[in-house]
Amino acid sequence: MLGKMGVLMNKFLIGTIGLLGATTIGSTILTQQVSADSKPKTVTVGLVGDSDRQLWNYVKKDAAKKYNINIKLKLFTDYVKPNQALVDNSIDLNAMQTIDYFNEQNKHLGNKLVAIGKTYVTPIRMYSEKHDSLKELPKGGTIIVPNDGSNEKRALDVLEEAKLIKYDHSKKVPGVADITQNKKNFKIKEVNSEQTASALKGVDAGVVNTNYALDAKLDIDKALYTEPVNKANKGYINIIVARKDKQNKKVYKQVVKAYQTEQTKKHMHDLYGSAEKAAWDIKLK
Repeated sequence: MLGKMGVLMNKFLIGTIGLLGATTIGSTILTQQVSADSKPKTVTVGLVGDSDRQLWNYVKKDAAKKYNINIKLKLFTDYVKPNQALVDNSIDLNAMQTIDYFNEQNKHLGNKLVAIGKTYVTPIRMYSEKHDSLKELPKGGTIIVPNDGSNEKRALDVLEEAKLIKYDHSKKVPGVADITQNKKNFKIKEVNSEQTASALKGVDAGVVNTNYALDAKLDIDKALYTEPVNKANKGYINIIVARKDKQNKKVYKQVVKAYQTEQTKKHMHDLYGSAEKAAWDIKLK
């Protein structure tokens, strides 16, 4: 039989072993949590055009450093597929469209998407490889415009602001058929957005989205006409888009934060000069 001292020693040893066991289990759980937290979170972002990819390569580094996020970029060649890919869960986010274009496309896709952050605004411009000014455009000359949704409306706005045409603003999605005044009888030709820059050689002028203009090395400072940036054009601000049912994911909000920094503004200016302007804190008059 154990004496009092033996019983006390037994209790002490059992308590110590229990404490050590609990400490070991707690340490294991903590190690597993740290390991899980330290594992990079992967987010796939859909883009259109190589110029946006260059900027997002900088954002990738900031996201990895600040939030331990591994951003994977998926490039598309048109503006339609990235939204469908988001609906299909093929990508996590996309950053390739204006507010106006998004609103139109989202309706067709069942309103399953939502904007979660602003990126930049970039005036769309009219270019020519044959003429140096609007006055030089000949009667009956050919002008190309992008043929997709709000991009075509935006192009028609540019032509109207440049006093080349007028069109019916009662149309929700206007096209060339809705032009009501064309005093110089320009042939307004619709082409795919990604083909506008390459098609300039065979026409008198064309309205080209800035990402395609940059990819084609067009001289922005020699554009025939530049769209004004004002409150009326706020629908042309570009955005980051997510699925509506996933919009509140912490990692997505962190991607937005990684983008919306002063460092991104600097990279934007270094890459594009005056072609783009950060939009998340812009004040439009």
